[in-house]
Amino acid sequence: MAKHDSALGLATAPFANAVRVADHLRPVQPVTLLRPHAARRAARFFVENFPGTSMYAVKANPSPDLLQILWHSGITHYDVASIGEVRLVARTLPDATLCFMHPVKAEEAIAEAYFTHGVRTFSLDTIEELEKIVRATNAADDLTLCVRLRVSSDLSKLSLAAKFGAAPGETKELLFAARQAADALGICFHVGSQAMSPDAYAQAMERVRAAIVEAAVTVDVIDVGGGFPSAYPGMEPPPLERYFDVIHRAFEDLPISYSAELWAEPGRALCAEYSSLIVRVEQRRGDELYINDGAYGALFDAAHVGWRFPVELLREPESRARDLEFSFYGPTCDDLDHMAGPFLLPADTQAGDYIEVGMLGAYGCAMRTAFNGFGAEQAVIVEDAPMATLYDEAADETRDNVVRLGARG
Repeated sequence: MAKHDSALGLATAPFANAVRVADHLRPVQPVTLLRPHAARRAARFFVENFPGTSMYAVKANPSPDLLQILWHSGITHYDVASIGEVRLVARTLPDATLCFMHPVKAEEAIAEAYFTHGVRTFSLDTIEELEKIVRATNAADDLTLCVRLRVSSDLSKLSLAAKFGAAPGETKELLFAARQAADALGICFHVGSQAMSPDAYAQAMERVRAAIVEAAVTVDVIDVGGGFPSAYPGMEPPPLERYFDVIHRAFEDLPISYSAELWAEPGRALCAEYSSLIVRVEQRRGDELYINDGAYGALFDAAHVGWRFPVELLREPESRARDLEFSFYGPTCDDLDHMAGPFLLPADTQAGDYIEVGMLGAYGCAMRTAFNGFGAEQAVIVEDAPMATLYDEAADETRDNVVRLGARG
């Protein structure tokens, strides 16, 4: 991975840990901490343990450096959701396999993806989208078409059940029509973000079974989508191996082609541990801390969906004060720039202190803006373990101090 990045001011040499970054740089603006070893470990885990093909969902974090890390760690397929993501991955990883998995696409985007970038896999959830794909590709005979089914998000922290997916009464006609247009027919679904139980996939696969039986078509691909979780305070999911086992058993029991492929689209699980953020406390008001990043920066989820990220006070020597529940205000002038938490930090946290906010590799970096002129301007590589992990030491050849949530090395 490159050690310089003009946009983020990537440091020339890694730091040992977040405390060293805060002590050495004393940054005025937020600093993004990057852990390439954590992304490599996650990628290897999926490549070696998921019983099919894992394709990275680029929307979770489109960093070109991260894309290259995942590629060199064995991830060869990429779930792209826009022509911008198609162009990005095609430019960064010319040999990667791209799958255009957004169910509603511009016809021009489909045509460019197919004719310019070699994309052959597209998802859809309506007859209208199928017709659009056929027109845009000039009725190509080498398409893999994945019909997206609507499934429950009840076992996930963030629902994805409302916007996309064919309902039970729509799938028979759609699967039959897609079968006629496709070289390979797939079925895909998404159980929602941060699925907290493997049963989410078991239930979705029952929906897949019913759709196949009703339509009586030969299916070549089953794509179980995303939803694979990471660990956060109050959200400690079962081991990922249990998800893989449930998916594999359900896949083996489906009435599908003997040569059918199993796919998944992990996003959060591959990149959440990749980065975190150092913020500075600018003011304290009781149990409210005013920090220099927030709802319009990397902490979008903390503000808008109440996500509780792990936090740690970066101070040497460590504070001996008891923990107190804090909420955060971000730096903009907007009242919406508020993160209720609660975030547990020592009771003596004060203005001028630095805090690490962990597990921001997924969506945090991707959703930040420069609203009101605020934002992270620097990124550095650190060598310590992420603040939480679902990957054990055996999955990480480069580290010998992997820690669990709440226990930093």
